[in-house]
Amino acid sequence: MAKVFVTRPIPEAGINLLKSKGFEIVVNEAAADRVATKEELIAGAAGADAILSVLTDNIDADVIAAGLPALKIVANFAVGYDNVDVKTAKEKNIFVTNTPGVLTETVAEHTFGLLMAISRRIPEGDKFARAGKYTAWGPKLLLGTDMAGKTLGIIGLGRIGSRVAHFAIRALEMKVIYTDTKPNPEFEKEYGAVFAPTVDALLPQADFVSIHVPMLESTRHLMNEARFKLMKKSAYLINTARGPIVDELALAAALKNGTIKGAAIDVFEFEPKISPELIALDNIVMTPHTASASEETRDKMAIMAATNIIEVLEGRNPPNPVQ
Repeated sequence: MAKVFVTRPIPEAGINLLKSKGFEIVVNEAAADRVATKEELIAGAAGADAILSVLTDNIDADVIAAGLPALKIVANFAVGYDNVDVKTAKEKNIFVTNTPGVLTETVAEHTFGLLMAISRRIPEGDKFARAGKYTAWGPKLLLGTDMAGKTLGIIGLGRIGSRVAHFAIRALEMKVIYTDTKPNPEFEKEYGAVFAPTVDALLPQADFVSIHVPMLESTRHLMNEARFKLMKKSAYLINTARGPIVDELALAAALKNGTIKGAAIDVFEFEPKISPELIALDNIVMTPHTASASEETRDKMAIMAATNIIEVLEGRNPPNPVQ
């Protein structure tokens, strides 16, 4: 009987699919509300034919070695896979898969929600009302910033970035400029978007900047002190990609000093820790890496990860390999 090690509890839709194939399922229930430890990952990987991991798990060479010689696949419950040592897996002929596509709409919706929340100061208003401070309507009470007709800068025009742009253009008639590894003429023709050759060229033009690039060494601290200074003082930064893409301390300084007007982020450089400098600020909205957290999407992610495992353990190629 093939053994599948699930590093942290996931929606039952995926577990039930794996059980239907008669696999032995071992779920690390101890990590239901925390990050799995390396010791737990190594112990769980021992003798496993498959590892179903989540993005908080560091599936490094040691964990992979613990699964040998049985281990055939690491199925990551995420789009990103920077938490997996893909190079070592490839050397050992182990598949690495992810869950692309199914969370595009949900993450784009969350991104747009963050845009609206920070620009219209919605969390501040909620806190203000709950504190009993609302005593009268006032002409200057919690003034925000309109989005309609403004310029949205998209860094990374992949599935999610292009969907965010679609919402912005179709719903609020915003102007969109974007930067990516190469221009997308079809997108430009359909949406009237404008390509910026570099991040540095995009930043001074945008009223809102939304990040949608993968976590690579080349994108680490893509947004740093120098680049915050290129943004408008009235601009907002949105990040639903990966935390280390933004230099968190530089962001805190930019917000505190008025270099930029505000930020809304779903990811953090030192997850799950959040820099105290950010927590102390009112001009930032923060959510705990929940951009894909809808019941429908998390079920789809669980089923996709399970399907990747089933295909490999039954001798076929997985539908979502990353290498």
